[in-house]
Amino acid sequence: MRYNLGHRILFFRITSDLIPFASHPVCNFNWQDHFRISLERVAALLKKHGMRVTMHPDQFVLLNSPKKDVHERSVKELLYHTDLLDIMGLDATAKIQIHVGGVYENKQESIMRFLRRYQELQAPIQRRLVIENDDRRYTLSDCLFIHAETGIPVVFDAFHHQMHSSGESVREACEQAAKTWKDTDGTPIVDYSSQAPEAPVGKHTETIDQDHFREFLQATRPTDIDIMLEVKDKEKSALQAVEIALRDKRCTPPTE
Repeated sequence: MRYNLGHRILFFRITSDLIPFASHPVCNFNWQDHFRISLERVAALLKKHGMRVTMHPDQFVLLNSPKKDVHERSVKELLYHTDLLDIMGLDATAKIQIHVGGVYENKQESIMRFLRRYQELQAPIQRRLVIENDDRRYTLSDCLFIHAETGIPVVFDAFHHQMHSSGESVREACEQAAKTWKDTDGTPIVDYSSQAPEAPVGKHTETIDQDHFREFLQATRPTDIDIMLEVKDKEKSALQAVEIALRDKRCTPPTE
């Protein structure tokens, strides 16, 4: 679920297993034509209500893996996600979000391998792909370097930044990530969550911490963003987040 601070309610992240085994070699079924009408109906609903879609493939999508089979499966998975969004006729603001990948004992080589692999991707995949900073390997600074080399937009993950950064404040990081997005990419996306109390470091909270969310909104001003809430109880917290966000001057409530 996301709330666009500059426009209206937008959501959601479609599950990657919407069509099971679509990217697996065992699948020789023409799911694209079979589900086309149904997907077009979904798209009509999305467009009617001003919703925005993102996809987040599973953790096994590692574009920079040194293993040929892992890389090839990753590309097939990205192509499946791209086909799904293309069939629905969604524009380039519907994104596919991934992590940079592993470091494989040499971070610089792994970044260079990502750059090469990105350039090899089909154009329809490239127009939708975005990367996010993670909590252990690739900081926002690393992602900005990749953007400078490829033009790929960067999703700022505020929770990951809290655990693994190059020292930027949330405001600085949000502004820097937002600058990587072109008009055709849509409003910059930011992932938001916070640490679950009395839980291992990195575990998302079960329910939104309202005070923390207010502080986050304050820290990201004046940048216009689409917020992707990564909170366990989903809609329950999303409604609370909307109520808080409506008090932000960047937020325009729905007209319907």
